[in-house]
Amino acid sequence: MENSTVDMDYDATTEFDYGTSAPCEKYNVKALATQLLPPLYSLVFIVGLVGNVVVALILIKYKRLRIVTNIYLLNLAFSDLLFLFTLPFWIHTEVKSEWVFGNSMCKFVSGLYYMGLYSEIFFIVLLTVDRYLAIVHAVFALQVRTVNFGIMTSAVTWGLAGLAALPSFVFSTSQRSLENHVCSPVYPDAKAENWKHFRTLKMNLLGLIFPMIVMVVCYAGIIKKLLKCRNEKKYKAVRLIFVIMIVFFLFWTPYNLVLLLNNFQMYFFEGECEKSKQLDIAMQVTEVITFIHCCANPVIYAFVGERFQKYLCHFFRRRMAVKLGKHIPLFPCEKLERVSSVTPSTGEQDLSGGF
Repeated sequence: MENSTVDMDYDATTEFDYGTSAPCEKYNVKALATQLLPPLYSLVFIVGLVGNVVVALILIKYKRLRIVTNIYLLNLAFSDLLFLFTLPFWIHTEVKSEWVFGNSMCKFVSGLYYMGLYSEIFFIVLLTVDRYLAIVHAVFALQVRTVNFGIMTSAVTWGLAGLAALPSFVFSTSQRSLENHVCSPVYPDAKAENWKHFRTLKMNLLGLIFPMIVMVVCYAGIIKKLLKCRNEKKYKAVRLIFVIMIVFFLFWTPYNLVLLLNNFQMYFFEGECEKSKQLDIAMQVTEVITFIHCCANPVIYAFVGERFQKYLCHFFRRRMAVKLGKHIPLFPCEKLERVSSVTPSTGEQDLSGGF
């Protein structure tokens, strides 16, 4: 059997190692992570779980998934939930300083972590392209933006996310490191460095460069169109997706840049232990920020999505009324638009999709 290389200084929540060529003690960094990360991740898990479940319920109950945009928004919520599903495992690992769930769960949880991440990126890109088609190429959108198209593209997107996460499913391994077990990627010795560089470049390409190019191209076309014909409905239709995209970059860009520096640190400051420790701390801080992003989309909907605010009000009002067994006059909500049994035309969908 071919020999393998194990990333010993691997942090459980990421497939990227913190190893350096020279011995460098990092106990203070690990102790800081053990103290701070579990409560932070627990808070993110609770808030993100509640927020995304509420978003999914509102989309299913009030929007009825008759519009392509809503199908993508629902899948985006599922992506966040899949990402959040892995958090309890990382929390337990940080508390116990050991992976105790076995090799199969190591592969499964690590793979789901990255599948949730990449699917979120891809659905944000899909939402951006969807708004671009609806506003800039409205005639073409009449033909392609159907429910079947939304379901088909969503299925393809999940397939691509699974493909992007495949190395994590294959190489993640529960391996003994010093006195405990860690869940980390194990690569063949001959190709170890190549795989490490590949995963970092893949993350930056798919998680930063590709969505940024799509955003620049699509929103340049959208802004040009809106400047030609000022339309309040079109402005509102693009505002929510634009905010989702910008927030994604704010939360994920620092992590991607630190990740790039960390993996190629031998070219920048080889053998500098203090710099390596600072990079480790930067990795942990930026990774926490990326996890917080799981809670961001429901908050964006609540503050930017006018219809979501209305749906949320009715959702909680109905739940409170059921619990109390009566109508609640002191909990006023705007009237919901009447849901027709007739599916709206694609032209109407162009500007009415989403929150």
